[in-house]
Amino acid sequence: MHDEHIAQWHHDHAFGQDQKRSGEKRTLIVVGLTLVMMVWEIAAGLVYGSMALLADGLHMGSHATALGIAAFAYAYARKNATNARFSFGTGKVNALGGFTGAILLAGFALFMVIESVDRFMNPVVISFNGAIFVAVIGLIVNGVSAWILGDDHDHSHAYHEDGSRNHHHHSHHDHNRQAAYFHVLADALTSLLAIIALLAGKYAGWNWMDPVMGIVGAILITRWSWTLLRTTASVLLDEQQASIVQDIKRTVECEDTHVSDLHVWSIGPNLYAAIVAIVAHYPQSPGHYRDRIQTGHSSLVHVTVEVESCPSHS
Repeated sequence: MHDEHIAQWHHDHAFGQDQKRSGEKRTLIVVGLTLVMMVWEIAAGLVYGSMALLADGLHMGSHATALGIAAFAYAYARKNATNARFSFGTGKVNALGGFTGAILLAGFALFMVIESVDRFMNPVVISFNGAIFVAVIGLIVNGVSAWILGDDHDHSHAYHEDGSRNHHHHSHHDHNRQAAYFHVLADALTSLLAIIALLAGKYAGWNWMDPVMGIVGAILITRWSWTLLRTTASVLLDEQQASIVQDIKRTVECEDTHVSDLHVWSIGPNLYAAIVAIVAHYPQSPGHYRDRIQTGHSSLVHVTVEVESCPSHS
Protein backbone atom coordinates (compact mmCIF):
# COMPACT_ATOMS: atom_id res chain seq x y z
CA MET A 1 0.00 0.00 0.00
CA HIS A 2 1.38 3.40 -1.00
CA ASP A 3 2.07 6.18 1.48
CA GLU A 4 -0.58 8.42 -0.10
CA HIS A 5 -3.20 5.75 0.61
CA ILE A 6 -2.14 5.44 4.24
CA ALA A 7 -2.05 9.20 4.75
CA GLN A 8 -5.84 9.48 4.93
CA TRP A 9 -5.85 7.17 7.96
CA HIS A 10 -3.07 9.00 9.76
CA HIS A 11 -3.83 11.43 12.58
CA ASP A 12 -1.65 13.48 14.90
CA HIS A 13 -1.68 13.28 18.68
CA ALA A 14 -1.54 16.97 19.56
CA PHE A 15 -5.28 17.09 20.38
CA GLY A 16 -5.23 20.89 20.54
CA GLN A 17 -2.39 21.06 23.08
CA ASP A 18 -0.38 23.10 20.59
CA GLN A 19 -2.89 25.97 21.03
CA LYS A 20 -2.21 28.65 23.64
CA ARG A 21 -4.60 28.25 26.59
CA SER A 22 -6.07 31.25 28.40
CA GLY A 23 -4.61 29.86 31.62
CA GLU A 24 -1.10 30.43 30.25
CA LYS A 25 -1.71 34.12 29.59
CA ARG A 26 -3.40 34.63 32.95
CA THR A 27 -0.63 32.84 34.83
CA LEU A 28 2.00 35.07 33.21
CA ILE A 29 0.04 38.18 34.29
CA VAL A 30 -0.12 36.88 37.87
CA VAL A 31 3.61 36.03 37.83
CA GLY A 32 4.28 39.66 36.86
CA LEU A 33 2.09 41.02 39.68
CA THR A 34 3.71 38.68 42.21
CA LEU A 35 7.24 39.64 41.15
CA VAL A 36 6.44 43.38 41.38
CA MET A 37 5.00 42.90 44.88
CA MET A 38 8.00 40.78 45.88
CA VAL A 39 10.56 43.39 44.71
CA TRP A 40 8.62 46.21 46.40
CA GLU A 41 8.42 44.40 49.75
CA ILE A 42 12.07 43.29 49.76
CA ALA A 43 13.26 46.79 48.80
CA ALA A 44 11.06 48.42 51.45
CA GLY A 45 12.23 45.91 54.05
CA LEU A 46 15.89 46.70 53.32
CA VAL A 47 15.34 50.46 53.23
CA TYR A 48 13.21 50.67 56.39
CA GLY A 49 14.86 47.80 58.24
CA SER A 50 11.56 45.93 58.56
CA MET A 51 11.93 42.17 58.98
CA ALA A 52 8.17 41.76 58.50
CA LEU A 53 8.32 43.35 55.06
CA LEU A 54 11.46 41.43 54.12
CA ALA A 55 10.02 38.09 55.24
CA ASP A 56 6.76 38.67 53.36
CA GLY A 57 8.71 39.64 50.25
CA LEU A 58 10.72 36.42 50.37
CA HIS A 59 7.46 34.51 50.91
CA MET A 60 6.04 36.15 47.76
CA GLY A 61 9.20 35.00 45.98
CA SER A 62 8.46 31.36 46.86
CA HIS A 63 5.03 31.68 45.28
CA ALA A 64 6.47 33.46 42.24
CA THR A 65 8.63 30.34 41.78
CA ALA A 66 5.58 28.07 41.99
CA LEU A 67 3.68 30.23 39.51
CA GLY A 68 6.73 30.21 37.24
CA ILE A 69 6.59 26.40 37.22
CA ALA A 70 2.94 26.60 36.12
CA ALA A 71 3.82 29.04 33.33
CA PHE A 72 6.69 26.78 32.20
CA ALA A 73 4.37 23.75 32.12
CA TYR A 74 1.98 25.59 29.77
CA ALA A 75 4.78 26.66 27.43
CA TYR A 76 6.47 23.24 27.42
CA ALA A 77 3.21 21.39 26.68
CA ARG A 78 2.38 23.77 23.83
CA LYS A 79 5.82 23.70 22.19
CA ASN A 80 6.15 19.91 22.38
CA ALA A 81 2.55 19.01 21.54
CA THR A 82 3.55 17.50 18.17
CA ASN A 83 6.75 15.87 19.43
CA ALA A 84 6.64 12.17 18.44
CA ARG A 85 8.40 11.19 21.70
CA PHE A 86 5.09 11.72 23.55
CA SER A 87 2.73 8.84 22.68
CA PHE A 88 -0.47 10.77 23.40
CA GLY A 89 0.76 14.34 23.20
CA THR A 90 1.73 16.56 26.13
CA GLY A 91 -1.61 16.85 27.88
CA LYS A 92 -0.27 15.23 31.05
CA VAL A 93 2.29 18.01 31.48
CA ASN A 94 -0.68 20.01 32.74
CA ALA A 95 -1.32 17.45 35.50
CA LEU A 96 2.41 17.24 36.28
CA GLY A 97 2.54 21.02 36.76
CA GLY A 98 -0.49 20.81 39.05
CA PHE A 99 1.04 17.94 41.04
CA THR A 100 4.27 19.91 41.52
CA GLY A 101 2.28 22.94 42.64
CA ALA A 102 0.37 20.80 45.14
CA ILE A 103 3.63 19.56 46.70
CA LEU A 104 4.87 23.15 47.01
CA LEU A 105 1.56 24.10 48.67
CA ALA A 106 2.05 21.29 51.20
CA GLY A 107 5.57 22.55 51.90
CA PHE A 108 4.22 26.08 52.38
CA ALA A 109 1.63 24.77 54.87
CA LEU A 110 4.34 22.91 56.82
CA PHE A 111 6.47 26.06 56.94
CA MET A 112 3.46 28.00 58.31
CA VAL A 113 2.97 25.44 61.10
CA ILE A 114 6.66 25.53 62.07
CA GLU A 115 6.69 29.34 62.12
CA SER A 116 3.45 29.48 64.12
CA VAL A 117 4.72 27.05 66.75
CA ASP A 118 7.95 29.04 66.99
CA ARG A 119 5.89 32.23 67.56
CA PHE A 120 4.06 30.47 70.41
CA MET A 121 7.35 29.45 72.01
CA ASN A 122 9.19 32.71 71.27
CA PRO A 123 6.78 35.66 70.99
CA VAL A 124 8.08 38.72 69.16
CA VAL A 125 7.15 42.39 69.33
CA ILE A 126 4.75 43.17 66.47
CA SER A 127 4.67 46.56 64.73
CA PHE A 128 0.93 46.47 64.15
CA ASN A 129 0.45 49.49 61.88
CA GLY A 130 3.21 48.55 59.42
CA ALA A 131 2.25 44.87 59.44
CA ILE A 132 -1.44 45.66 58.83
CA PHE A 133 -0.53 47.94 55.92
CA VAL A 134 1.59 45.21 54.28
CA ALA A 135 -1.13 42.60 54.85
CA VAL A 136 -3.80 44.81 53.26
CA ILE A 137 -1.66 45.51 50.18
CA GLY A 138 -0.88 41.79 49.91
CA LEU A 139 -4.58 40.93 50.18
CA ILE A 140 -5.46 43.36 47.38
CA VAL A 141 -2.73 42.08 45.04
CA ASN A 142 -3.54 38.42 45.69
CA GLY A 143 -7.27 39.04 45.45
CA VAL A 144 -6.78 40.53 41.98
CA SER A 145 -4.50 37.61 41.03
CA ALA A 146 -7.06 35.05 42.25
CA TRP A 147 -9.79 36.81 40.25
CA ILE A 148 -7.62 36.69 37.11
CA LEU A 149 -6.95 32.96 37.48
CA GLY A 150 -10.38 31.98 38.77
CA ASP A 151 -12.52 33.81 36.22
CA ASP A 152 -13.30 30.63 34.30
CA HIS A 153 -14.55 31.59 30.87
CA ASP A 154 -12.02 29.36 29.10
CA HIS A 155 -13.81 27.21 26.54
CA SER A 156 -11.26 24.68 25.40
CA HIS A 157 -12.15 22.49 22.45
CA ALA A 158 -12.07 18.72 22.19
CA TYR A 159 -10.19 17.31 19.22
CA HIS A 160 -11.09 14.07 17.53
CA GLU A 161 -8.58 11.65 16.03
CA ASP A 162 -8.95 13.17 12.57
CA GLY A 163 -7.98 16.59 13.94
CA SER A 164 -11.52 18.02 13.74
CA ARG A 165 -12.64 20.19 16.62
CA ASN A 166 -15.74 20.10 18.78
CA HIS A 167 -16.71 23.70 19.59
CA HIS A 168 -19.10 22.85 22.41
CA HIS A 169 -16.71 21.40 24.94
CA HIS A 170 -15.87 23.29 28.13
CA SER A 171 -12.71 22.95 30.19
CA HIS A 172 -12.97 22.42 33.93
CA HIS A 173 -9.89 20.23 34.51
CA ASP A 174 -6.92 22.54 33.99
CA HIS A 175 -4.92 21.23 36.95
CA ASN A 176 -1.97 23.48 36.20
CA ARG A 177 -4.15 26.58 36.41
CA GLN A 178 -5.88 25.19 39.51
CA ALA A 179 -2.50 24.84 41.24
CA ALA A 180 -1.59 28.45 40.38
CA TYR A 181 -5.03 29.58 41.60
CA PHE A 182 -4.57 27.77 44.92
CA HIS A 183 -1.18 29.41 45.38
CA VAL A 184 -2.51 32.95 45.06
CA LEU A 185 -5.58 31.96 47.09
CA ALA A 186 -3.24 30.71 49.82
CA ASP A 187 -1.47 34.07 49.75
CA ALA A 188 -4.79 35.93 49.95
CA LEU A 189 -5.95 33.71 52.81
CA THR A 190 -2.68 34.27 54.68
CA SER A 191 -3.06 38.04 54.31
CA LEU A 192 -6.72 37.96 55.45
CA LEU A 193 -5.98 35.82 58.51
CA ALA A 194 -3.00 38.07 59.32
CA ILE A 195 -5.24 41.18 59.20
CA ILE A 196 -7.74 39.54 61.57
CA ALA A 197 -4.99 38.47 63.96
CA LEU A 198 -3.21 41.84 63.85
CA LEU A 199 -6.43 43.77 64.50
CA ALA A 200 -7.18 41.45 67.44
CA GLY A 201 -3.66 41.99 68.77
CA LYS A 202 -3.74 45.76 68.34
CA TYR A 203 -7.18 46.45 69.85
CA ALA A 204 -7.71 43.51 72.23
CA GLY A 205 -4.13 42.59 73.11
CA TRP A 206 -4.61 39.06 71.77
CA ASN A 207 -1.11 38.57 70.38
CA TRP A 208 -1.62 34.79 70.47
CA MET A 209 -4.09 35.16 67.58
CA ASP A 210 -1.19 35.62 65.15
CA PRO A 211 0.21 32.05 65.49
CA VAL A 212 -3.30 30.59 65.85
CA MET A 213 -4.36 32.05 62.51
CA GLY A 214 -1.14 30.74 61.00
CA ILE A 215 -2.11 27.19 61.99
CA VAL A 216 -5.71 27.66 60.78
CA GLY A 217 -4.38 28.83 57.41
CA ALA A 218 -1.99 25.88 57.22
CA ILE A 219 -4.86 23.42 57.78
CA LEU A 220 -6.94 24.96 54.98
CA ILE A 221 -3.98 25.05 52.58
CA THR A 222 -3.20 21.40 53.39
CA ARG A 223 -6.76 20.47 52.38
CA TRP A 224 -6.38 22.28 49.05
CA SER A 225 -3.03 20.58 48.50
CA TRP A 226 -4.47 17.12 49.25
CA THR A 227 -7.40 17.64 46.87
CA LEU A 228 -5.07 18.73 44.09
CA LEU A 229 -2.65 15.87 44.76
CA ARG A 230 -5.45 13.30 44.49
CA THR A 231 -6.89 14.65 41.24
CA THR A 232 -3.54 15.09 39.51
CA ALA A 233 -2.18 11.74 40.72
CA SER A 234 -5.22 9.98 39.22
CA VAL A 235 -4.26 11.46 35.83
CA LEU A 236 -0.56 10.69 36.14
CA LEU A 237 -1.27 7.08 37.20
CA ASP A 238 -3.83 6.47 34.41
CA GLU A 239 -6.72 5.87 36.78
CA GLN A 240 -9.71 4.23 35.11
CA GLN A 241 -12.49 6.72 34.26
CA ALA A 242 -15.46 4.81 35.68
CA SER A 243 -18.24 7.07 34.38
CA ILE A 244 -16.98 6.94 30.78
CA VAL A 245 -16.49 3.16 31.07
CA GLN A 246 -20.15 2.72 31.97
CA ASP A 247 -21.26 5.01 29.14
CA ILE A 248 -19.24 3.00 26.60
CA LYS A 249 -20.70 -0.28 27.83
CA ARG A 250 -24.24 1.09 27.59
CA THR A 251 -23.50 2.34 24.07
CA VAL A 252 -21.95 -0.87 22.72
CA GLU A 253 -23.41 -3.82 24.57
CA CYS A 254 -26.61 -5.58 23.53
CA GLU A 255 -27.92 -9.13 23.50
CA ASP A 256 -25.24 -10.55 21.22
CA THR A 257 -22.46 -7.94 21.66
CA HIS A 258 -20.34 -7.61 24.80
CA VAL A 259 -17.26 -5.66 25.92
CA SER A 260 -14.58 -8.12 27.02
CA ASP A 261 -11.89 -5.59 27.94
CA LEU A 262 -12.03 -1.83 28.38
CA HIS A 263 -9.54 0.82 29.49
CA VAL A 264 -10.24 4.56 29.62
CA TRP A 265 -7.68 7.04 30.94
CA SER A 266 -6.96 10.77 30.86
CA ILE A 267 -4.31 12.09 28.46
CA GLY A 268 -4.89 15.80 29.14
CA PRO A 269 -7.44 18.35 30.37
CA ASN A 270 -10.83 16.90 29.31
CA LEU A 271 -9.03 14.56 26.90
CA TYR A 272 -9.39 10.78 27.19
CA ALA A 273 -8.12 7.71 25.35
CA ALA A 274 -9.81 4.31 25.28
CA ILE A 275 -8.96 0.75 24.31
CA VAL A 276 -12.06 -1.39 23.76
CA ALA A 277 -12.19 -5.13 23.06
CA ILE A 278 -15.57 -6.33 21.75
CA VAL A 279 -16.91 -9.86 21.27
CA ALA A 280 -20.02 -10.29 19.11
CA HIS A 281 -21.99 -13.05 17.37
CA TYR A 282 -22.25 -10.92 14.22
CA PRO A 283 -19.42 -8.36 14.55
CA GLN A 284 -19.34 -5.06 12.70
CA SER A 285 -16.15 -3.28 11.61
CA PRO A 286 -13.99 -1.55 14.27
CA GLY A 287 -14.81 1.79 12.66
CA HIS A 288 -18.55 1.16 13.20
CA TYR A 289 -18.06 0.69 16.95
CA ARG A 290 -15.60 3.56 17.20
CA ASP A 291 -18.08 5.97 15.62
CA ARG A 292 -20.82 4.83 18.01
CA ILE A 293 -18.53 5.27 21.03
CA GLN A 294 -17.33 8.74 20.05
CA THR A 295 -20.81 10.03 19.22
CA GLY A 296 -21.80 12.10 22.23
CA HIS A 297 -18.38 11.63 23.85
CA SER A 298 -16.34 14.50 22.42
CA SER A 299 -13.73 14.12 25.15
CA LEU A 300 -12.78 10.66 23.81
CA VAL A 301 -10.16 11.82 21.33
CA HIS A 302 -8.29 8.54 20.77
CA VAL A 303 -10.24 5.26 20.61
CA THR A 304 -8.75 1.90 19.63
CA VAL A 305 -11.23 -0.93 18.99
CA GLU A 306 -10.52 -4.66 18.74
CA VAL A 307 -13.36 -6.88 17.49
CA GLU A 308 -13.61 -10.65 17.88
CA SER A 309 -16.26 -13.06 16.65
CA CYS A 310 -17.89 -15.26 19.26
CA PRO A 311 -16.41 -18.78 18.78
CA SER A 312 -19.85 -20.43 18.57
CA HIS A 313 -20.72 -18.18 15.59
CA SER A 314 -17.36 -17.95 13.88
